[in-house]
Amino acid sequence: MRVTVFGATGLLGQALMREWQHDEVIGLSSKDADVRKFEQVRAAVERTHPHRIVLAAAYTDVDGCETHRELAFDVNSRGAANVAQAAKQFGSRLVFVSTDYVFDGVSETPYETDHSRAPRSVYGRSKAEAEQQLGEILPDCCIARTSWLFGAGGKCFPDTILKLAGTRSEIDVVDDQRGSPTYSVDLARGIIQLCRRDATGIVHLINSGDCTWFDFAQEIVKRAGSTTVVRPTTSEKFVRPAPRPKYSVLSPASAQKYGIEMPSWQDALGRYLIERQDLRG
Repeated sequence: MRVTVFGATGLLGQALMREWQHDEVIGLSSKDADVRKFEQVRAAVERTHPHRIVLAAAYTDVDGCETHRELAFDVNSRGAANVAQAAKQFGSRLVFVSTDYVFDGVSETPYETDHSRAPRSVYGRSKAEAEQQLGEILPDCCIARTSWLFGAGGKCFPDTILKLAGTRSEIDVVDDQRGSPTYSVDLARGIIQLCRRDATGIVHLINSGDCTWFDFAQEIVKRAGSTTVVRPTTSEKFVRPAPRPKYSVLSPASAQKYGIEMPSWQDALGRYLIERQDLRG
């Protein structure tokens, strides 16, 4: 199988390039092909002529999207449509990486794949629009939604907490937002399995279990052996430009249909800390 990965230098893209074995995988950065420009995307797909395309390129700065709305839609929505059009033209199958932010965050039970989209942020709306467009352009594409992504080789929540713990005796973390932390390595492995199993439709790929950001931070500090005290606080005390879902746990049922069982977020965190330490030498 020949695979082209758009967004190969991002957090997920790096993991995909490291984890993908026994196939011909070509990674593209924005310098190789800007997804906002159809001719660049078309040329890249024509050149690599993949059986599978994974679209991991995205503008993921949730607060930045609120300020730069046009950029968010250019990359996340129109860019995704460009890749889908090129995939359709050259007969490639597409896996598009989406997000829990397409939901409103008011549920009290895990979101199933057919739950209505109701995004509350610009980022969420740009990804929801992309999902809708891809469904029209490529009805047999696969949309892999994930949440709370973390991993080595880029900015993420555990890295931020560890850096704060290195300089502070106490840190405040919100305890009223709940989700499923997902390790880039496990997400990459899940996407690889989706490609090999010719998956279509919407699939939720998250590490198993759920927690609040406070719970997550406590576990990070504990595993790292830090003496920093983590204190719970509320979202109202940490006002951000983009609204955050209070509840964004995704149901794993769709992944299980493809025989994909994701490890727990606690197990994933342990492996991340080892990887992070290895990279730091």
